[in-house]
Amino acid sequence: MKTLKGILEEVNSLKGDIDLRFSGQKHLLGLKENDQIKKWLINVKNINSEVKNIEQEVGKRKILSQAHLGKLVDAKIIEAQELLQQGKPLTRVLDEKKSFKYIILGGGVAAGYAAKEFTERGLKPEELAIISKEAVAPYERSELSKSYLLPDGYATRLPSFHVCFGSGGERQLPEWYKEKGIELMLRTEIVKADLASKTLTSATGRVFRYQILIIATGCAAVKLADLGVQGANNADNIFYLREISDADKLVEAIQKKNESGKKAVVIGGGYIGFEVGAALRINGFDVSLVYKEPRLMHQLFTPAIASFYEGYYTNKGVKLFKNTVAIVLESSASNNGEVKKVRLNNGQVIEADIVVVGVGAEPQISIFKGQIKEEKDGIRTDGYFRTSVPDVYAVGDVATFPFKGETIRVEHIDHARESAKQAVIAIKAKEDDNSIAIEVRGFKISEYEYLPCFYSRSFDLSWRFCGDNVGEALPAVEDMRVTSTKPRFVTYWYSRGKVVGAFIEGGNDAENRGFEEIAKRKPRVEKDKLAQDGISFAASQGTPSYGIL
Repeated sequence: MKTLKGILEEVNSLKGDIDLRFSGQKHLLGLKENDQIKKWLINVKNINSEVKNIEQEVGKRKILSQAHLGKLVDAKIIEAQELLQQGKPLTRVLDEKKSFKYIILGGGVAAGYAAKEFTERGLKPEELAIISKEAVAPYERSELSKSYLLPDGYATRLPSFHVCFGSGGERQLPEWYKEKGIELMLRTEIVKADLASKTLTSATGRVFRYQILIIATGCAAVKLADLGVQGANNADNIFYLREISDADKLVEAIQKKNESGKKAVVIGGGYIGFEVGAALRINGFDVSLVYKEPRLMHQLFTPAIASFYEGYYTNKGVKLFKNTVAIVLESSASNNGEVKKVRLNNGQVIEADIVVVGVGAEPQISIFKGQIKEEKDGIRTDGYFRTSVPDVYAVGDVATFPFKGETIRVEHIDHARESAKQAVIAIKAKEDDNSIAIEVRGFKISEYEYLPCFYSRSFDLSWRFCGDNVGEALPAVEDMRVTSTKPRFVTYWYSRGKVVGAFIEGGNDAENRGFEEIAKRKPRVEKDKLAQDGISFAASQGTPSYGIL
């Protein structure tokens, strides 16, 4: 049985924790909660005083009856036990009401890189919280459609690709956040945001208060049902790929279907379709790739580039269905309602054991509707990623920002990294008045200069693009055969005497690095020299630092 002294030590330890947190969070609590905690703290103070008086009385030998002393101690043991039981729920009340100087809402790439930038520019313990509905710390999301899905992809598992692995930096494991004094709240879904009161409310009712908010909620996959495709609801063998939990489900299905059925239909001709289609084929599936556009990766690839990759995929056994869309997914009652056929708008029907969908993404900003200015499906920001609401920033996929006289929204990992960095620099510059560049709008920092850089790996291929795909496309080919084991070719985009963008397949490290430098500097060069130098022109342009993913 615990002694009075032992129980009282537990009560006082709990009191110390509650007292400290209550002093910083009382403004977040309601009147009833404030009164409960105040009353409990007073009762703890009183029992300590009463026990001290008993000890003094015993010391003065004023309590002569041992029986009387025993009754007093027993009564105080009961009282202390009750206080201990009453105090524990109060800690949960305080858990539900937390206040931070900075909150990053979202747990993707942008969140991880923003956290890194905060630590490099000065961050005190418990100033920053990251709130994420995912179950794991921020990671390089682009890996999910690449090696994660391959037969030997077990080697590509967390913690191997936590941020900032993709840019060549330190992997930020969960322990990293703890060491830096950052509160990483996982499996926490925010269902309400009140930007006027600077509070966020979780699905379980927890309330978080911030001084500065960075919205990094990213996108959710567009569902086939949203596009009016019949039979696209609830089937267990339809997969979307946005989070690691999605990838794990797809990997499980790949392993299972390898035993019972190996027909895969991939819907969408963008990044997801391009990379997942290859991964499924490597896993031994009979793959059909369906897309509504006239060519793969139509927003980036020229017709010549697309023709090569389409030919390469066809040579690898991938069946391509261009200029068409799925209109009906037909299920079988004998297979637990799983989709077994995909009917296209041109009348063709494709058999399927699994269906993977990559038909677009939608910014997750619904909880901010009516409170903040929006544009192009995202949250409108300036060149520092400040929104229309003071002390609220938006980065990554959800931010619509100024770029070369236009406003654009970009769904890409490199932009997620760089916009997160820019927002934190702006926040700290405003706080500290550091001279980062010229003075703009009250504080010193240069506006965001986005450099488009995209990359992909599929089959034995590896391509990289940097810059703008505007102007005249000038190809330089060494080997563009679809049967080649090492194809190598480049396309330069040429405008007003300058190279403004470049695409390379099969580039080496020097060439890949040179491409980023081309995009940055936009060198002036004669078309004849560009044609003469071909691929070697990229390698001559310098060796900047760039990400490895």
